[in-house]
Amino acid sequence: MKGNSSATPHRASPVPTPRAGLAWGLLGVAAFSLTLPLTRVAVGPGQMSALFVGSGRAVVAALLAGAALVVTRQPRPRGRQWWSVLVVAAGAVVGFPLLTSLAHTVTPASHGTVVMALLPAATAAIAVTRTREQPGRAFWVSAGTGAVAAVTFAVVQHGGLDRLHASAGLLLAAVVVCAVAYAEGGVLSRALGSWQTISWALVAASPVMIVLTGIAVAGQPPSGTPAAWLSFGYLGVVSMFLGFVAWYRGLAIGPLAQVSQVQLAQPVLGISWAALLLGERITAVTVLGGAVVVACALIAVRSRQPLGAGAPSGVPHAPAARTTSAR
Repeated sequence: MKGNSSATPHRASPVPTPRAGLAWGLLGVAAFSLTLPLTRVAVGPGQMSALFVGSGRAVVAALLAGAALVVTRQPRPRGRQWWSVLVVAAGAVVGFPLLTSLAHTVTPASHGTVVMALLPAATAAIAVTRTREQPGRAFWVSAGTGAVAAVTFAVVQHGGLDRLHASAGLLLAAVVVCAVAYAEGGVLSRALGSWQTISWALVAASPVMIVLTGIAVAGQPPSGTPAAWLSFGYLGVVSMFLGFVAWYRGLAIGPLAQVSQVQLAQPVLGISWAALLLGERITAVTVLGGAVVVACALIAVRSRQPLGAGAPSGVPHAPAARTTSAR
């Protein structure tokens, strides 16, 4: 099953390049960009409860993840890896879905992008404290500029900070727990594998999410339009599972801090989807703001680590390649 003797020499060369990490990361961001608009559709007036959407989608994803783990006979995490799995589960599986679902019962999907625009900078900051990556000054300047540009873009687009009301607190909390989960999951996926990381996190959180789903169903039997159910299905299958497979693969290839910055494109994508799905207008400000945000993202991901800082991010790559190739 392991095939280490044949897999290791075959993968000895550094096949996964930073460009590959960025490509996988961008695929994950594209999948995530629909999360907030479709959450708004699912929990809109007369649709499903926020508790059902936030917990039920994790149950759907856990069923897929559990089946994949069983069919491919994946080994369980060991020792401290369980701690990392629980961190990912608490942030990405439990915290983020519930907090964003609650927030979007009272705020438009596009407003969530104001706070979510802080996620790339938060992920990068946590990543460099969690790992030994040392991005240079150009990275931090472009990342900070990108965060400011993304927030300014969303605020101007949607009428100012006064329209965010109390839900901004829930979204800010979602940013924090999600950034921690992204950084921890990116490190863990280097040793455990990308889809294995999110799969074990989903399975670990499933008892709690099943209980919460049961409470939600008992309190308010789920009902909604076909669009709401399709949105719920996307949230469970793509946002909670397939998107994370791509995202953690990108973070595992790394460099983690640089790959995290492709999230700067997510506010632009999210508002564009909100315009298409929820009827919001796209103005010249949207086009200009989007161009600035994407430019900052490109500068950030092209910023190289200082000489001597590449080893920490590259050392774990070989184990990761053996883990995924053996499966």
